[in-house]
Amino acid sequence: MNFLVPPLDSKPEETSSADTVLANKGKSFYLARHFLGSVHAAKATRLYRLCRYIDDLADEASSIEAGKLALTMVATTFSERKTNNLVLQDGLNLLHECRIDADILMDLIAGVRSDLEPVRIPDVDALLRYCYQVAGTVGLMMCKVLDADSRLAFKHAVDLGIAMQITNICRDVADDARADRRYLPATMVGDVSPSELLAPSSALKAKVQLCIKDLLELAQNYYKSGELGLSFLPLRARCSILVASRVYGSIGVKLKERDFDCWSGRVVVESKRKAWITSKALLGIPVSPSFWMKSTFHNEALHAALLSSPQAMSPSYSQHAR
Repeated sequence: MNFLVPPLDSKPEETSSADTVLANKGKSFYLARHFLGSVHAAKATRLYRLCRYIDDLADEASSIEAGKLALTMVATTFSERKTNNLVLQDGLNLLHECRIDADILMDLIAGVRSDLEPVRIPDVDALLRYCYQVAGTVGLMMCKVLDADSRLAFKHAVDLGIAMQITNICRDVADDARADRRYLPATMVGDVSPSELLAPSSALKAKVQLCIKDLLELAQNYYKSGELGLSFLPLRARCSILVASRVYGSIGVKLKERDFDCWSGRVVVESKRKAWITSKALLGIPVSPSFWMKSTFHNEALHAALLSSPQAMSPSYSQHAR
């Protein structure tokens, strides 16, 4: 049975071009996209719109139950492969064109759906498993979009997705707390409620700042591994992903400059700084071995958390990147 998820007149992104969605909601990726060839740029932008659409179903739902229902309907769309929803139909077409297995998208949906439950991350391993679901999966799909079809490439792509998601979490501590979500691991900040993160005591504030510092240092290990996979991509795509990695990683640099203060407004990387980071990244390409020579090694310790809980292992990770 065909259905609408949600009705066609209720979500602006359904009639917005993929370019518009990327320009409005993914400014760092919008910059990086310009280094891609036209075919890869169009496909990568369509993938961004699909993933953003799914994420917004949870973040912008009128209620928890409405969000869960919408995500269930999306999952049904990709299992039954039929819908009248314009964004989801384009997503189905994209998965077919790029030979992307639906189980990857199902793991993304599962991760987004978990945001509709009370979010209280217990430890770093649980955080990394969550980051895989909502961002490592995107790395896997982006590999397919950019015509990189190697298990080793998949491993590095997963790592770049995880790095970016950790950066997101560190930047958005206060915003997430207002949505009743605490992604900072209890093993690092204590089993505190999100409301406590909004107006922390001096002792808790110091713990949070140290936690952000440590998580950003952890993210750097994943950024480095992610960039080791650049050489599996077509040449122009390497430039694009390198720029995306460096620009996104600079959010952590700005947080460090603010002494890891996540309460004084959202960190934004200004256009001039993005231009400087982009220029520096591109000028370093000639002397970057990982840009030219395919990696033959992946640090499996980075994926230990994804393997440590077999019952919680994401099916797409087991199939594509294990």
